[in-house]
Amino acid sequence: MRGQKPVVVAAAVVASLCLGTGVAAAGDGWGATPGSDGAGDSYYPQDGNGGYNVADYNLKVTYDPASHQLTGNQDITARATQSLSSFNLDFKGLTVDSVKVDGRDAKFARTGDHELVVTPSRALWRGRDFKVKIAYHGVPAPIDDPALGNNGWQFAQAGGAFVAGEPRSATTWYPVNDTPLDKATFHLAITVPDEWGVIANGREKPSIKTPNGTTHVWAEETPIVPYMTTVAIDKWTFDRQTRKDGTPVVSAFAPGVPDSTKQAEGRLPEILDFLESKFGKYPIDAAGGIFLNEQIGFSLETMSRPIYSAGWAGTVPTIVHENAHQWYGDSVAVEHWKDVCLNECFASYATWLWDEGKEGVDLDKQYADDVKKATTTFWNGKLYDMGQGNEFTYVYSKGPMMLHALRNYVGEQAFSRVLKTWPSLHRDGNANMQQFQRYTEAVSHQNLQGFFDAWVYGTGKPADQYLYPGDLKPAA
Repeated sequence: MRGQKPVVVAAAVVASLCLGTGVAAAGDGWGATPGSDGAGDSYYPQDGNGGYNVADYNLKVTYDPASHQLTGNQDITARATQSLSSFNLDFKGLTVDSVKVDGRDAKFARTGDHELVVTPSRALWRGRDFKVKIAYHGVPAPIDDPALGNNGWQFAQAGGAFVAGEPRSATTWYPVNDTPLDKATFHLAITVPDEWGVIANGREKPSIKTPNGTTHVWAEETPIVPYMTTVAIDKWTFDRQTRKDGTPVVSAFAPGVPDSTKQAEGRLPEILDFLESKFGKYPIDAAGGIFLNEQIGFSLETMSRPIYSAGWAGTVPTIVHENAHQWYGDSVAVEHWKDVCLNECFASYATWLWDEGKEGVDLDKQYADDVKKATTTFWNGKLYDMGQGNEFTYVYSKGPMMLHALRNYVGEQAFSRVLKTWPSLHRDGNANMQQFQRYTEAVSHQNLQGFFDAWVYGTGKPADQYLYPGDLKPAA
């Protein structure tokens, strides 16, 4: 509550009146205030919202590929973290038909680029659970990202559709608290004409035949960041396997995807076993992949089931990269987008580890060769707080080099322990770069400020003590 603390006598009088007469202060919203319209990220301050945490999204969607028309009925289960007179959801483009909060009609309005403002008939008090029911419809449209192209709901040339995008995409097809700081479970029942197949996050449940087509049901019980949710509609060829620990592995291939891609994805159980040996137990409740026959400019670590662009993406190194994200980026998500190296530097280094472990590559030599080829522009690329729009640049190239230098700086034993225990330490949560630095210092019993200043927080070519630690040497 804001403002001065009321005097004890006044508070006691109000409390006794409410208790004695049964009057609910929530009826007139006394003491409740609007939740913020953004989560406060320094790059994307209006993404996400304040005043509540979501526990679960439950979507019932009907989609017609011929008309591109989507009709949604959504149930959100959440808890108020402040006393709310109103709250916001992020939602872009589609028409909202009705909103109910705890079964009562609520007022709603659209503001700005993607804000849905909901005003319940009664205030929501801090600490209480509440339910929101939203009906909506329309033709989804992607977000045009100047760096990565279209993000969110997109249409396949063959007539289907799919969802992929980072840092945002969920807002294009359902109302959401679109911030990495608010993970929730995700349940989807989507009805499409019988000739179309569907794949989404989590575990596949039995489908249901209806007069309007087939309802496909998917359940992601691992808490998920909104941009990692996906659904893809096409005439898929499915491959279903099971890991030794019972984890279901479901992959889907669009018509036209080459056999070489299917063979690469066939190694996914082997890839997950290898990544487990480096990062600890697989932290997600399902696995697999979604292989498009569309060139979308990127592949993405959509939880439990990464989505892959056509062409270059259907290779073992890309599959290793996206599945390494299930530990680094999905289970442990960024606290702020300036921390994105915690996602991409580690997933990129996972491909180095794969090459070392499976292909016998000498990583010290590879590192030395990369240092020799590096330019001033390369060394000035930032791995932390790189600025909005620059998140997905040097984290893929300079990032794995930084981690290989760190491995040699702290020693193999400490580095391996950090890689394996960091994901379990922050499982289903969020983390920042400073926490990673402190944890690595604790495990290695070293002060790493100089190393992190040279490689992560600063720019320019690191001094030799940080560039060639341990057994690392310049290329001949």
